[in-house]
Amino acid sequence: MAEQNLYQLQRERMVKEQLIRRDIRDQRVLAAMRSVPRHAFVPPEHQHMAYGDGPLPIGSGQTISQPYIVALMSQLLNLNGDEKVLEVGTGSGYQAAVLAHLAQEVHTIERHTNLAEQAGHTLRDLGYDNVHVHVGDGTRGWSQAAPYDAIVVTAGSPKVPKSLLSQLDDGGRMIIPVGGRGNQRLERWYREGDDFRRERILPVAFVPLLGEEGWQE
Repeated sequence: MAEQNLYQLQRERMVKEQLIRRDIRDQRVLAAMRSVPRHAFVPPEHQHMAYGDGPLPIGSGQTISQPYIVALMSQLLNLNGDEKVLEVGTGSGYQAAVLAHLAQEVHTIERHTNLAEQAGHTLRDLGYDNVHVHVGDGTRGWSQAAPYDAIVVTAGSPKVPKSLLSQLDDGGRMIIPVGGRGNQRLERWYREGDDFRRERILPVAFVPLLGEEGWQE
């Protein structure tokens, strides 16, 4: 119980110092970030750093994103609670858990089977029954559940995958890092009928998005 209280205090400090001070204002996003136990999504040897202001390794060359980036990408989706969302790059499952508080249904796809299985196990243990974890090439999206009101891509792509744009519903929006292997720019795309509109947000650095419509291995 003392350990859980400590984590709760650390989450509250994270929200106040890392998020609110950096203009995260969506109250639903802040509530989700206060609620999701980030320490449950990182390896035991890194749990003491779970609420720090930075990414952490989770195995298979992947990372759990900095809390601020998770909150920012969630805020940029402008979710109100009744949406169906696709996440590309499940990783630890942390971003999916945050989205589970903000949307009605979350589909998340991961190319590494071991990460997908671990994330699915963690999400089930925590009671996130509105999250569906799939294994596959995230650059191709997950057409079985399309279209989506919102898509969030948690790895850097050299270009925007056409499959993801095609799975976006009319009026939908997508958040994706686009650029080189080491540095990208976070972009928000809107679908308006057969047209798409792009908005550039800020520089970021994500692991590469590998797959048929992303970076080649």
